[in-house]
Amino acid sequence: MPGLEGVPGPFLRSRRAGGVGQKAPPGRRGRGVSDLARIAGVNIPTNKRVVIALQYIHGIGATKAREIIEKVSIPDNRRVNELSDSEVIQIRETIDRDYMVEGDLRRDVSMNIKRLMDLGCYRGLRHRRGLPVRGQRTHTNARTRKGPARPIAGKKK
Repeated sequence: MPGLEGVPGPFLRSRRAGGVGQKAPPGRRGRGVSDLARIAGVNIPTNKRVVIALQYIHGIGATKAREIIEKVSIPDNRRVNELSDSEVIQIRETIDRDYMVEGDLRRDVSMNIKRLMDLGCYRGLRHRRGLPVRGQRTHTNARTRKGPARPIAGKKK
């Protein structure tokens, strides 16, 4: 295209970058698509063990990851880059069939919180006010939920 001679390197046209003027996503520069395993909409790391890599998916922890690889009958010490395509498909189907993960789980949690807020119950009010929900003290601490401390006028000694 005319007039692109002075454009710096990462802004050059490429299929992955989506056209002129857009950078390629940070994790995808200089790497082929074939070395990624994509399960439940997440690119899981290829050089880690399957049990660890599955935990990169929101909603799958250590216990569920072990359950999944037992259902698919994959050994514990197998790494993601050693998986065959059929094993990746089996893992993907098992997760889709038996577990609520990623977007569905996030939506479900947010709908539950919204339901509590609409009911006006104690937990809903705490969510609405941005205070701790599970009985923690708020006289001191609770800065994670309340945000940074705001100065009060006339409070100096």
